[in-house]
Amino acid sequence: VCRDAGVPLTMRGGGTSIAGNAVGPGVVVDVSRHLNRVLEIDPEAGTALVEPGIVQARLHQVAAEHGLRFGPDPSTRTRATLGGMIGNNACGSRALGYGRTSDNVLGLDVVTGSGERLRLGDVPGGAMESVLLERLRGLAHENLALIRTEFGRFGRQVSGYSLEHLLPEQGFDVARALVGSEGTLALTLAARIRMVREPACRLLAVLGYGSMAEAADAVPAMLPHGPVACEGLDSRIANVVRERRGADAVPPLPGGSGWMLVELAGPEIGALRATAQKVVGESGCVDSMLVEDMALADALWRIREDGSGLVARTPEGEQAHAGWEDAAVPPERLGAYLREFETLLGEYDLFGVPYGHFGDGCIHVRIDFPFGRANGTRVFRDFLNEAAALAARHGGTMSGEHGDGRARSELLPHMYSAEALALCSAVKDAFDPDDVLNPGIIVRPAPVDEELRAVQMVPLNRGLALAYRDDRGDLSRAVHRCTGVGKCRADNTGSGGVMCPSYLATQEEKDSTRGRARVLQEVVSGKLGPDGWKSEALHDVLDLCLSCKGCASDCPTGVDMASYKAEALHQRYKGRLRPRAHYALGWLPRWTRLAAKAPAMIKVGNAAMRSRALKPLVAWGAGIDRRRTLPALAPVTFRRWFASHRSPEGRNGDVVLFVDSFTDAFSPEVGQATVKVLEHAGYRVTVTERPVCCGITWISTGQLDGARAQARRTVRALLPHVRRGTKVVGMEPSCTGVLRSDAEELLRGVDAAAAREVSAATRTLAELLAETAGWTPPDLSGVTGIAQPHCHHHAVMGWTKDAALLKEAGADVGRLGDCCGLAGNFGVEKGHHDVSVAVAEQQLLPAVRKTGEDGVVLADGFSCRTQLSDLADRDGEHLAQLLARHLPAEGARQREGGGVDGGGHGG
Repeated sequence: VCRDAGVPLTMRGGGTSIAGNAVGPGVVVDVSRHLNRVLEIDPEAGTALVEPGIVQARLHQVAAEHGLRFGPDPSTRTRATLGGMIGNNACGSRALGYGRTSDNVLGLDVVTGSGERLRLGDVPGGAMESVLLERLRGLAHENLALIRTEFGRFGRQVSGYSLEHLLPEQGFDVARALVGSEGTLALTLAARIRMVREPACRLLAVLGYGSMAEAADAVPAMLPHGPVACEGLDSRIANVVRERRGADAVPPLPGGSGWMLVELAGPEIGALRATAQKVVGESGCVDSMLVEDMALADALWRIREDGSGLVARTPEGEQAHAGWEDAAVPPERLGAYLREFETLLGEYDLFGVPYGHFGDGCIHVRIDFPFGRANGTRVFRDFLNEAAALAARHGGTMSGEHGDGRARSELLPHMYSAEALALCSAVKDAFDPDDVLNPGIIVRPAPVDEELRAVQMVPLNRGLALAYRDDRGDLSRAVHRCTGVGKCRADNTGSGGVMCPSYLATQEEKDSTRGRARVLQEVVSGKLGPDGWKSEALHDVLDLCLSCKGCASDCPTGVDMASYKAEALHQRYKGRLRPRAHYALGWLPRWTRLAAKAPAMIKVGNAAMRSRALKPLVAWGAGIDRRRTLPALAPVTFRRWFASHRSPEGRNGDVVLFVDSFTDAFSPEVGQATVKVLEHAGYRVTVTERPVCCGITWISTGQLDGARAQARRTVRALLPHVRRGTKVVGMEPSCTGVLRSDAEELLRGVDAAAAREVSAATRTLAELLAETAGWTPPDLSGVTGIAQPHCHHHAVMGWTKDAALLKEAGADVGRLGDCCGLAGNFGVEKGHHDVSVAVAEQQLLPAVRKTGEDGVVLADGFSCRTQLSDLADRDGEHLAQLLARHLPAEGARQREGGGVDGGGHGG
């Protein structure tokens, strides 16, 4: 159809290519949704037959029962498809041990640009006659010397076409020659690939060096020891992780300003230890560490794999870009190349953090090209040409695994002769005479500086409700954090990740963090009209965002879609009538306080929500789904209970308990348990004199003026306690998260400074207990079950202290990833129920079904407990409740009394 209509056709897998490989001017086909099956696994032969849209991580899940996996493992394997890997000839960290994708493709079933179907190599229906193949054989025969001298000179020469596979000594392997052609020659329908078995043992040697160039100098000494991976990791990447996720997010590392991660694999750990000692001895490193704990090793690998996102901003906050992020040179030239490359960066006054596949000579880097300056595009173009010439002088290639795409195809004359490029053009014309397939890439390329999106970024720093302090007050800078890494399309739940629950539920790109960021980028640039905030396109992509904040911690580039959605709702409804749910749920703390003043109203409200006759009317009026069971208001609020409770003097002084609206009105038993635990830990518990609210329900519904007023009152109420040295303890994770993060974003001037003070003093229960000298948790031996950390707990505070406390206490509680699906008001609102349930079915509900009746289901979040009750008929338990019911009797004594905060008792 495209050929007949003269419309270009581009195939796309996970959309994670960063060289413009899958961005075309015509039809773009997403194969990940429909051509995504594993057609066959042959355990004896160690092969698999797959469609191009299968994600590598999903292939591994299917093949795991046979002990098999695909060898090449790019950092994007959790969302990269096999078709995309074939298109770019992906390699990844372990290409040293398992080769490139082209080394592991045994056959391809393809359709050429002319419409001819070719079954090449080991695929069903192979070995056919073809005029095209005969023409290709003739081209190879006529250019044997050219191919032998210019193509396939070293392992990471990915730029251009891999014509070395057409040589007679390579068996005229057309299937392998198509690997790395970036969809310009043929479309893949299926592929036969070689699978490998997981090694019995792995060991990681972490080697510290004074500089990355010094680490690169050591590479040739490492290779004879047969490592499966040899990776460079700059200390500046680790520093970004510490700054964004806390010091605990980075495992202990040897001394040095950069490290080389050398992974050894084999059948016997003793042999690996002996080899590792030789590696260390011959490495010339300043410090080293051997890691046999695979959980620790995997944590280090995750930092390395998130590198492209972590270095997407400079230390000064400037955006760093792809474009020259994938050059490779022969490994023995790497140290010299790196030094000259650093010099070149300096000459252009540019900044970049090199890292990557040192063992293969492949370097990744993001560079702060000055696109905001008048001459920024010229600087970009000039630098790329000088960098290309530098790589070529070292016998290198423009691309070592990402492909040339639109970013580098114009640079190919730096490394190929005119005759070699003419041969590439002849091959393109043989397969795709009408130039239908991905035109402008490799052959007849577009200029590298054509249609640069970064040049079109328009600042937006006025009339905003949030401060965007990490982005210099500019929402445009904030939404342009997204660089298309695509981790939001992956299932990150296995490692406790949350992002992105809506995409996992719908598998629609528009429901991913990346899809939403792309539309927001169109809004701030004005491409969706003068008032893009009111556009249906923006409403459509944000509607199913759960505001879980998972991306704020899980996205390597630091996208915070929950904040952007709040801003978008604020802008959309400014001065306009809002949806009914915004008033019913967004003002929920206001309604619960009114009910608390008249206990009779609590009975009436609960009865109305239980009534079959009245519930539909209540649901309609509140804009919520009729299928939802609404939680009942507690007959006695926590504050009313606390007013008659005397908290004894404690050896550790005072803490002020932040009494959120959910705990106060719906779950006072959580507050009572928290008081019990804190008193056992030696604290006197106080509360603010008057009820205060963090504003989370106003934030999630985009009522940011109201949220600011709530946050201001709360900060001012807590500040006197904080300035007396008192810690603030939060019980509801979403509210604690506001105190730790959002309040400062909402407030300005002295109030923002006060919010920073409150943030620094605010703790979760587990964090405070971890800081409490001499306190030991109750014995939880025999306690088993699962934990569903609240998304904001995961994203803002982190759950590591909770996990450590449970482990120290002897509990065997497995942590779940993903969101519960309710996400505050989201799952209750009309139109969201089905997606809310689908999200819960990803992790939470299957885990609950496997957990016996005696197993605990930990859920600190009120919305998580509500979802459990509504969908699983299971009571969730707050950490405080679990600890309180296991406290020794002497620690559970309470003295009755009354009063207000600041004295010897609470109020």
